[in-house]
Amino acid sequence: MDYDRLASLSLSIDDVSISRLERETSSEFTRVTTEITLAGSDTDGETVVGRGEDVTYETDDHDALADSGLPDLTGDYTIDSFATQLESIDLFPAGPPDRDEFRNYRRWGVESAALDLALRQAGTDIASELGRSLEPVRFVASTRLGEPPTTDRLKTLRERVPDLECKLDPIPEWDDDLVDDIVGTVGPDGVRILDLKGQYEGTDVDVPADPELYALVLEAFPDAVVEDPALTDETRPLFDDPDVRQRVSWDAPIHGVDDIEALPWEPDWLNIKPSRFGSLESLLETIAYCADRDIRCYGGGQFELGVGRGQIQLLASLCYPDGPNDVAPRAYNDPELSASLPSSPLEPPAEPRGFRWADSGSD
Repeated sequence: MDYDRLASLSLSIDDVSISRLERETSSEFTRVTTEITLAGSDTDGETVVGRGEDVTYETDDHDALADSGLPDLTGDYTIDSFATQLESIDLFPAGPPDRDEFRNYRRWGVESAALDLALRQAGTDIASELGRSLEPVRFVASTRLGEPPTTDRLKTLRERVPDLECKLDPIPEWDDDLVDDIVGTVGPDGVRILDLKGQYEGTDVDVPADPELYALVLEAFPDAVVEDPALTDETRPLFDDPDVRQRVSWDAPIHGVDDIEALPWEPDWLNIKPSRFGSLESLLETIAYCADRDIRCYGGGQFELGVGRGQIQLLASLCYPDGPNDVAPRAYNDPELSASLPSSPLEPPAEPRGFRWADSGSD
């Protein structure tokens, strides 16, 4: 397994610091994350740093972390012994998070920083350690159409990047006219993913099961991957068709191999969001599991503001570069779109270092 090739990397942490990041988004909410920096010395005695990003969604959890700081993580480890140590450390010292899954989010922020530091201390990068090449990354732009929904932003995106592929989040307010407008704007093939958000509970993005909506978008976008449907007595018949099942992907329920094996049928697609897995070992085990079973993967984003965006782009480049990766550069999430946007695919760094897409603090 790929994890075994990283587990024995030496890791020496001399200092731990955090930085609160904040930015307005195109989805009309203020995103707050925390960038985690671990510092130590390389073999030449020079100070190097590793960075990761906690993408916990609740601002209060980030504010509490800014006040309390992280527990003491300094010391000498391997990647594997550091991961074991984290099992006994409460990364929410100011109090439990709003949702338990946020423990995985913060742990991934710490583990990804540790991996970045260990690779830099060894003078290498993740692609070299895994014996893989970095490939250009195909990406889609994820955009919501608002309430009431319109295609205004979608049209602006297509004007900026004429061949842009999209990930859209259907909601019950969609109707035939809107869908026709979407198809007229990007074509039926321009929508690569339809995120039904039917597997969320108790969040701001929950979308209830809607058999009419499901039927509408399944027919209008016959080649799109259909993510996280809610399977109810009313919607399940739509997915009895094997051709439709082959288009279904899962995201929110997936935190490791056990969750894949608990799905109602073996999937053809999965959205891989590293923070959901928490540990590097679980993430790489899951990616290997999918490769062994020809389950197609693509990367998913969570409005990362710092180094985390580059890290999900890097994983896509290593493991699933041709997938419909929801890892577009951060400029696509700005409320006001730039006149010039990067186009797909993203070219990988010519001289990779550590576990980062670019050799900078926030990529």
